[in-house]
Amino acid sequence: MGRPRALVAVVAGAFLLAGCGSGPSQVGSAVIVGDRSVGIDQVQSMIDQAVREQPYAQKLAREHKLDLLGREIVRQTVLHELVLRAAKQENLVADQAKIAQKGATQTSTPVKDTGQGDQVAVSQMVANLRDRTERATDTYFEQELANKYLPKLSVGADYLGISAASETDPEARTRAFDLAKQFSADPGKIQGTIQQASQEAQQAQQTGAPGAGGFSDAGLTELFGASQYPSLAQTALFGSAANSVVVFQARMPAKPDWYVFVVRARGTDKAVPADQEAPKPTDEQLTAIGVRLLQPYLGQTGLRVNPRYGVWDVVSMNLAPNLDATKGTVLPLRGAAPAQQ
Repeated sequence: MGRPRALVAVVAGAFLLAGCGSGPSQVGSAVIVGDRSVGIDQVQSMIDQAVREQPYAQKLAREHKLDLLGREIVRQTVLHELVLRAAKQENLVADQAKIAQKGATQTSTPVKDTGQGDQVAVSQMVANLRDRTERATDTYFEQELANKYLPKLSVGADYLGISAASETDPEARTRAFDLAKQFSADPGKIQGTIQQASQEAQQAQQTGAPGAGGFSDAGLTELFGASQYPSLAQTALFGSAANSVVVFQARMPAKPDWYVFVVRARGTDKAVPADQEAPKPTDEQLTAIGVRLLQPYLGQTGLRVNPRYGVWDVVSMNLAPNLDATKGTVLPLRGAAPAQQ
């Protein structure tokens, strides 16, 4: 059956717009990670294939959203290279039988609109374009990395929470980023600000009304064990080096408050004492934690992303259309070299 002319026109126009913008000096590359360069034409070829095979991709083309596919292709390329690097350095051995089992559960059927949003569908569509064994191997190594470090991974951090009216509250986001920059530039401000935030948060809990500073939570030198907080272990708090300032919405989707963490220590060799048995993480949680544990390897790769696909957002371990759309930030403390991880 011939494709309707209207759709052909939409798709052709969308291809030209997918990932529009000025390119970096490495002309022709969509992304360079480690010693691997993936060309713009390779990304475009995968987009073309998705639109040929996937009705959902055709829907995105009609809506001029093929840039989502381009960014997801680059994201999965970056994560694949990172997990190979991590597996080699951590001496992880591939269990081919388990990888085959994971590969057998994967499907290449057309992605349907499940109501979970474009990003879920786009992630699955791009996964379907990849080699099944490669996908299964990535997942296997991500889960093995999580299993190796989860029991003994811990972070000591100062923190404060900033009340947000909604997930997209721009004022709360701006305040969190501004505080992070202040802490990064002048670490001497951290303790006094957090003590003030702690007093204000306590008063807010008693009165039910936020104080003038809008702080909702605060704490000094608290120790977080990854095994006790598997959801938090998926975040940039556990992927960032000591002497870092990390900003993100820590309790999403339940609570949209922004948090500023000052990472004082990061350990990978000693279990954190706990009052109760740690919850058993799901396979999905293990995979997400494994992806987070790839964060320290980013600095080894010299990652460069063509601006037409956006910017790498270390907090989400994903690409964002631009800096204003990132899910947070990670900054070094002035005068303190980030600890080796």
